[in-house]
Amino acid sequence: MAGEATKALSNDVLWGGGRSPFSISYGKMMMWFFLVSDALTFSGLLVAYGFVRHSTTEAWPIGEEVFRALPFLHGSYPLIYVALMTAILIFSSVTMVLAVEAGHRMDKKGVIKWLFLTVIGGAFFVGSQAWEWSHFIHGGGGYITTTDGAKYWVHTKDHDTHDPVNAEGFHLEKAREGHYLLPDESAHHLDHAAAVKLWNERVDYVDGANMTRNEYGPSQYATFFFFITGFHGFHVFSGVIINLIVLIMVIKGVFHRRGHYEMVEKAGLYWHFVDLVCVFVFTFFYLL
Repeated sequence: MAGEATKALSNDVLWGGGRSPFSISYGKMMMWFFLVSDALTFSGLLVAYGFVRHSTTEAWPIGEEVFRALPFLHGSYPLIYVALMTAILIFSSVTMVLAVEAGHRMDKKGVIKWLFLTVIGGAFFVGSQAWEWSHFIHGGGGYITTTDGAKYWVHTKDHDTHDPVNAEGFHLEKAREGHYLLPDESAHHLDHAAAVKLWNERVDYVDGANMTRNEYGPSQYATFFFFITGFHGFHVFSGVIINLIVLIMVIKGVFHRRGHYEMVEKAGLYWHFVDLVCVFVFTFFYLL
């Protein structure tokens, strides 16, 4: 019976070598292998971040209190700019789908239009991430630690000053017990003289963020921020360069002469992966 069933199959269905048994090109298969390995890398980073966050005894920062880097409106709309970056990157996946679809129809002008928009969306994300990093590194004024272990946030009207006590609008706001970012609503508001006195008697002053310590919370918080968002940002930057090279080749008619636009599709697989990872990074790092 088994032999009869085998004989009933067409030779077109049976794999006899000389071609991929999965009806997929070698280039696409290798791209999928790379994406699976890259997904495991990102998964390991996010799992490590979650483990450290829930095992640390220190208060972990709240995303909406940290990320307020909306251009020209400092501190006004938390997470709005990060959400905008993510939305534009996700929308660039749509333009990439349209570029691939145009390639299937051998529509050179369509591929150029949609791939160009994809490059613009990716470039906007990379530039926005540089803006976000600069604000994260610079900080929001920092905090001082007093002799009794209390923390006070430093506020000035000039966020770029390196001499807060002499800046206009200088005042201190006591931080809530066990928390870096939220103010202590039960604390009395310090007048200027009392604020200057505490500043002069401070034990430590933490301003901004680096790989060893940061004003937002535990040192691991900034470390994971730089590594995870930087690793993803490098992927986006690489994707922009790849898409730009492919776009130039499309303009020159390289793929049209080949009779197919498979390279656009392979670049699209990488770009969709980068966009998907962005959703997870945004959820785990900024929202939770």
